Parts: sequence; C-alpha cells; structure tokens
Amino acid sequence: MRLRLAALAILASAVGAAPAMSQANWPSKPVKLVVGFTPGSATDVTARLFGQKFSEAWGQPVVVDNVAGNSGAIGTDKVAKAPPDGYTLMWSGNAAITILPNLQALPFDPLRDFAPISTSLTMPSIFFVNNDLPVKSIADLIAYAKANPGKLSYGTPGVGTPQHVAGELFCYLAGIKMEHIPYRGANLADVMGGIVPVGIQNAGSSLPLVRDGRLRGIAITSLKRSVNAPDLPTLAEQGFPNFEATSWFALLAPAGTPQPILDKVRAESLKVLADPEMKKKFAALGLDVVGSTAAETRAAIAEDIPKWAKVIKDAGIKIDK
Repeated sequence: MRLRLAALAILASAVGAAPAMSQANWPSKPVKLVVGFTPGSATDVTARLFGQKFSEAWGQPVVVDNVAGNSGAIGTDKVAKAPPDGYTLMWSGNAAITILPNLQALPFDPLRDFAPISTSLTMPSIFFVNNDLPVKSIADLIAYAKANPGKLSYGTPGVGTPQHVAGELFCYLAGIKMEHIPYRGANLADVMGGIVPVGIQNAGSSLPLVRDGRLRGIAITSLKRSVNAPDLPTLAEQGFPNFEATSWFALLAPAGTPQPILDKVRAESLKVLADPEMKKKFAALGLDVVGSTAAETRAAIAEDIPKWAKVIKDAGIKIDK
C-alpha cells in the first residue's frame, strides 16, 4: 500500500510539474503573430520587425499571420479564441480594440478576452493627396471639396480605424463631404494612381512615400509636429484646435496565457525597442517608442473606448460609412 501511495505521489508531482516545464521551455515550436491587416500596412510592417527579432532571440520561427477583415476584428477574434499557450499572439492596432466596439457588436470583449503584454509603439496618421490634385494644404482641400461637391473620396485602412474616424471628424468639422473608401490595409497605390484622390494612413506606411514625393502630405494627426516629419503641419495648426487621432500597436495574448510566457514576451519586446538599429527604423517610419507595462496597456484600452465613443457620437459616424 505504501509503495502504491508513493507511486501515486510521484505521478501527481510529475503531472503538476509538466505545465511549469512547458512554460520554462517556451517556445519549443513556431509562434504565430496575428495581424489584422494586409501585408504592407503599418500594422504588418511593424509586426514583421518584431517577429524577426523574436525569432532570432527564441530560436523558433515567429510567423506573421495576416488575417485581414473588418478593420482587424476578424484576426482579433481568432486570437481571442486561440488556446492560451503562448503560441498565438496578437500584434494589435487600436481599431478593433477601442474604436470598433463603439460602432458594432463584436464577438469578443477587449478587456475580458485578452491578456495585455505591452503597448510598444504609437504613431500619428498623415493626410495625403495624389500629386495631380491641386491641393497643398488643409485649407486647399476644404476649398476644393466645396467647389467640387461629390467629387472627392478618401481611402483609409478600413471602417472603424483611427484614420476613418479622423476623416469623418474632419469632414464634420470642416463642413464638407468626402466619400469614405475603406480598404483592408494600405491604400497608397490607389492614391498614387489617382483612383482615390485623398488618403489617410498611418505614418509607418505613408511617410516614406511622402518623403520621396510620390504622395503629397498635407497634415499630420498628432497634436504637435512629429520629430520624424517636422515639415508636416498638424491639423491643429491648420484651423482645427485639439484635433488628434493617433494609433498604437500592442502585444496581446489570449486571456489565461501563463504569466511567465507573457513576461518573457514583454522582456524581449523591450530589448527590441532599446536596440539602436531598431530605433532608427522606427524613427524612419514615424514611430514613437512606448514599451508600457501590461497594467498600463489595460488602462489605456479602458480609457480609449469611451474617448472614441464621444468622437464617434459628436461626428455622427455610422458603420455604413
């Protein structure tokens, strides 16, 4: 009987140690980093920078999985329903987490269904136009829209993104009409080609083309000029006081993911943010480094949802726009 009890005790101890051992050895296979937008979008570009560094540090492939649709909500839902074992992570923008909940019912809860890891980067967006459009400033854009009613449209990464909300708020405050053309990511090629005359996109994807002169930047959506784009005036400077619509990128995991894994991911993300070469790349893309704690990320999500709700209500933004 004593031998049997001893054997059972050893078995129970081994079973109890298995999860801890698994966490200690994580990752022992490829990790999936889900992105809710198409390749080439700012969310995708930044995810790949982190994914490459994670892969080098962990000795396992970190595969960027583009699950585009509904402004990131489809990919976000996939992560919410994934096993909480650390092998599915989310590189999330703020659209699906803090803006879309104010526009439609979602199959996930931003605060309940995710374990925040860290907010890594923030960036403003840029208002830009096709080079053939006779518009060089926000005042020019308003004048052109009023002189050509019904002829202007603007592209964004999708419904419910910070760029969509910024565009609708701008039209409301300026007293003009522009048709919203939602994409599933970057809209840069269509604006360069004149298919859509105006675009609003994260600086991460649009700033290089503005610098090269392939697109004409006319405004940036931060309250102050960006050190990464000092020649771009803010909307606040151009007659719209307190106008601000910025994006953030955060690492999330399914709720219930073991804390040691979350800690390991955050620690590695901080190393990426501190790397001098990576800092240069972030600056070139117009990105600001953050590196917040999990608690700070959760607090930011909780604060941003009602903030965007007010903007959406004030501008009368609807899901069909």
